[in-house]
Amino acid sequence: MTHSDAMIYLLSPMPREGTIHLPIIRFSLLPITIDFSKCDTLMFTSKQAVKSAEALNPEWKKYPCLAIGSATAKEIESLGGKVVYQPKSFYGETLSQDIVIQFQDKKILYLRPKEVSFDSKIFLAKAGIELQEQIIYETSCIHYEKKEKPGKNAVIIFTSPSTIHCFLKNFEWDESYTAVVIGKATKRHLPIHARCEVSDTPNIDACILKAKSVASHKSLLLKLS
Repeated sequence: MTHSDAMIYLLSPMPREGTIHLPIIRFSLLPITIDFSKCDTLMFTSKQAVKSAEALNPEWKKYPCLAIGSATAKEIESLGGKVVYQPKSFYGETLSQDIVIQFQDKKILYLRPKEVSFDSKIFLAKAGIELQEQIIYETSCIHYEKKEKPGKNAVIIFTSPSTIHCFLKNFEWDESYTAVVIGKATKRHLPIHARCEVSDTPNIDACILKAKSVASHKSLLLKLS
């Protein structure tokens, strides 16, 4: 790499080839018992929630699951669970409307992180669906020194609102950066003037593909300047 190359930073916990790994969040299980007594269907919005449920109580696999996102669906199936619904896109209001139409008679338990980007419970309540919730894990920020800040013209992949919040707790946003975000719900948490591209599909592989395209274009412009 030279000074005229745009570096790609991935902020999610797991490293991926072709990126500089800068894990910015960590996950912690909450010391709870999952109560399945009043539900007949589960909802997951992240693969970390599925992993957390597995660690807390493998009995979750007995229930049909609503899976938000392809990575979530894969995690459910890889652990032996059954996916009965997976939306084409996860944008809070569209998702909630689908649930109202297809699962109005179900008792849904949403196994979730402490913080979420869209409050499905409130939205569904307006449509007469009482969504049960249990917080099973939380996210916290990893601390970095200022000297570890990504260099000028970096392309930075954000996979959740939490990764944005934790990045901005550590570093000031540089106007030369370009963000690649996993979806529109995440984009809303960026600094207002940040340059941004939204991934074509909401998964990390698609984010990396988009980031490589952006970085290639930026590097070419830098070499020509």
